[in-house]
Amino acid sequence: QGAVKRQALYACSTCTPPGAEPAGICLACSYECHGTHRLFELYTKRNFRCDCGNSKFKNLQCKLLPEKGKVNSGNKYNDNFYGLYCTCKRPYPDPEDEVPDEMIQCIVCEDWFHGRHLGAVPPESGDFHEMVCQACMKHCHFLWAYASQLAGKEIPPLTKANSLEDEGIVLKVEESEEQKKEIKKESEVEDHDTKEEKQSEQSNEPSTSSGYCSQFRQKFPMEMAETTSEFSFCKLKELQSKPFVKKDTATFWPSNWRSKLCTCEDCLKMYSELEVQFLTDECDTVLAYENKGTSDQETERRDPLMDTLNSMNRVQQVELICEYNDLKTELTDYLRRFADEGTVVKREDIQHFFEEFQSRKRRRTNRMQYYCS
Repeated sequence: QGAVKRQALYACSTCTPPGAEPAGICLACSYECHGTHRLFELYTKRNFRCDCGNSKFKNLQCKLLPEKGKVNSGNKYNDNFYGLYCTCKRPYPDPEDEVPDEMIQCIVCEDWFHGRHLGAVPPESGDFHEMVCQACMKHCHFLWAYASQLAGKEIPPLTKANSLEDEGIVLKVEESEEQKKEIKKESEVEDHDTKEEKQSEQSNEPSTSSGYCSQFRQKFPMEMAETTSEFSFCKLKELQSKPFVKKDTATFWPSNWRSKLCTCEDCLKMYSELEVQFLTDECDTVLAYENKGTSDQETERRDPLMDTLNSMNRVQQVELICEYNDLKTELTDYLRRFADEGTVVKREDIQHFFEEFQSRKRRRTNRMQYYCS
């Protein structure tokens, strides 16, 4: 299937020990091709194609798909493929680690981290949906502008610029002369729009100026989206115009935070350059992957007979149930003879049974008499 959007992966230390090239295998290959090998569970990773049997495996051919490309250039690898995790590069579970600590996966680099090695204490209630580690917050520096509004309590919103100095590492947004001129022009436009609105209120007519859009952006900065070409609005620039904290810590995010990221043309270009386009995709989340798996399991557990019954009227349901019970009873009696004699049931035996069953069914139907009351 090529690179799968998200799937469960394993690394085989038997086939690719430390020192060899890292490789990942899918769930099916972990059963069929590496059943007796020592495997590392990697949980899920995005945009990955199974390496089993390619050039990274010197003496192994994939049993499920022998013809494979030599390498999968789109795959990304890290220390997880050698059974090492976190900034401490330790295995999990770690027999030498006596500190009880859960591990949390970063949704950008997809490495796993001990809670105590994140630079910030995870929320005690565990009420967060995703985590971005310290290194990925440096890489995705734009996320700090969103953090004060969307991330957990470890990054409180600030009201005074001078209070940033008390927080350690600080990002100060300096305005260029051009930005100052733009802000001055916007303020003049807003004053002009306010006058127009007052005039429209006096004449009981709605204002058609852009003043409402400007006020709406100020009141709902995170909810406003770029809906028309007339107003090119960037939520990120709106947030970056205010002071915010930039720490050397991980951040914890609620369930709907991805939908709040700006999707204007400039931001989409930035995501592409940073190779984090997946951040705007809600289907990329591990929760979406788990929900899909749950939905698929429920579909598999559905009884096809019950689905058929539900599509029929009452008379058809009764007839089908009677036919099913007759078939079940006669087939059970027929197969019991083979079980008692210890003989193998062959294809010809099954064909003979159904021929006899259909013949008996036709004879019963022909003998039926119908009377009018």
